[in-house]
Amino acid sequence: MMSVIKAEGIWKSFRGTKGPIEVLRGLDLTVDEGEVVVILGASGAGKSTLLHVVGTLDAPDGGTMLIRGTDPQKCSERELNLMRNRDIGFVFQFHYLLPEFSALENVMMPAVLRGAFGDGNKEKAFELLAEVGLSERVHHRPAELSGGEQQRVAMARSLMNDPAIVLADEPSGNLDDENSNGLHSLMCDLSRTKKQSFVVVTHKKELIEIADRGLVLKDGMLHPI
Repeated sequence: MMSVIKAEGIWKSFRGTKGPIEVLRGLDLTVDEGEVVVILGASGAGKSTLLHVVGTLDAPDGGTMLIRGTDPQKCSERELNLMRNRDIGFVFQFHYLLPEFSALENVMMPAVLRGAFGDGNKEKAFELLAEVGLSERVHHRPAELSGGEQQRVAMARSLMNDPAIVLADEPSGNLDDENSNGLHSLMCDLSRTKKQSFVVVTHKKELIEIADRGLVLKDGMLHPI
């Protein structure tokens, strides 16, 4: 089985007032197809930085990384954009839905950005919203949805292009316990039914219960739980 993500010796630092601040220090991470990996870490440990590097939003200072066997550092900007759109789904703590569009239109957006139009995309967006329990809310705009519903729309949107992996950065951080638990169960179910991989970074230890594997980010390295 080919790993969806294979990162080795990843370094990442940022410029501070007293010199460089090393956030990732020779970090290794492998994620297989259909695997749910939960990464715990204290605030400021570098969890978001790790997802930005794995998601090709930031380039590492050192190390190697393959996404489905392709090295993003050897890709052109156009190829990188295609990789992000095709292979990677993102879910953030804030939903980032476009307020002027309906839930259905928001879910369709990744396909539109890819240049794919037509009724097939609308049908797929309907199906994804049904899968996340929002078949009755497809024509509602974000302001007409609850926080939990907005995050479910964001989850459906992340799946629109059938990505190999979904990267979730504190996806339930702004939700109450009921909606948080529902979102966690949804991610687990989707990984099983769609064979899609999830990497979830969080400070919530209870998420380990839904994971195939749990890791802790500490001192710039990942440690097994």
